[in-house]
Amino acid sequence: MKHFEPSELIINNDGTAFHLHITPEQLAQKVILVGDPSRVSMVASHFTNIECNVQNREFHTVTGTYKGKRITAQSTGIGCDNLDIVVNELDALTNIDFETRTEKHPLRSLEIVRIGTCGGLQSNTPVGSFIASAKSIGFDGLLNFYARRNEVCDLAFEKAFVQHMSWNPQLCAPYVIDADKELTDRIACDDMIRGVTIACGGFYGPQGRELRIPLADPMQNQKIESFEYEGWKITNFEMESSALAGLSRLLGHRATTCCLVVANRLIKNVNPNYKNTTDTLIKLVLDRI
Repeated sequence: MKHFEPSELIINNDGTAFHLHITPEQLAQKVILVGDPSRVSMVASHFTNIECNVQNREFHTVTGTYKGKRITAQSTGIGCDNLDIVVNELDALTNIDFETRTEKHPLRSLEIVRIGTCGGLQSNTPVGSFIASAKSIGFDGLLNFYARRNEVCDLAFEKAFVQHMSWNPQLCAPYVIDADKELTDRIACDDMIRGVTIACGGFYGPQGRELRIPLADPMQNQKIESFEYEGWKITNFEMESSALAGLSRLLGHRATTCCLVVANRLIKNVNPNYKNTTDTLIKLVLDRI
């Protein structure tokens, strides 16, 4: 039986996970992830009762009840590196005994839905629309550090994308990962676009925004927008979906991402006042998770 050493699984003196600062008992089986810590309060405002409310750095956790369902709302901050922290600690809280530092049996599966914002990349992804990430392409390289990466990724899709992009070997190898189909279909229902999301390692250059530093590939976004594989087109940019889907699949959890389009990169328009629409998306996810 594998034993997780203190340097590998860091547990605080109060029995909480190192970064999230919650105990296993404070985590629900249904989890909603958001990037912005303040957005946790938006989710929790719909709860009928609150069990715990914990904040450490960018990681804000509220567990409560919505229409009889026990749900944890958890912020992650921005980026796939933060998702590496959050998903691994959520799994540890679920499937590792913190007293014996050994794996629990049987293993349990979490149901995780990320609610975020994104930039649309097609004419059919206008500002204000909702996109469910049926597939994600990771520009972050995170999943390449884990064993069994090739077992869970869509390798044929990856190959076609790399060839289409004339991929720069100095960049991280992209990976293509599917979200959980049943969960995606349940959350997306018939009022969200099912698409392919690119999770970028930054907001500016990696998403093709040029301010004062020239881009290595000025044609990157045009190539992305024109890519098509077996009927799939790339619909949006964001910064977390690939890590969530990939780590969850490797760990045996069910996960998906749904985002509100706040900017359309093709049409070049943006709505910075999107909070009311975000709350609409939150309520849809709460009802369907």
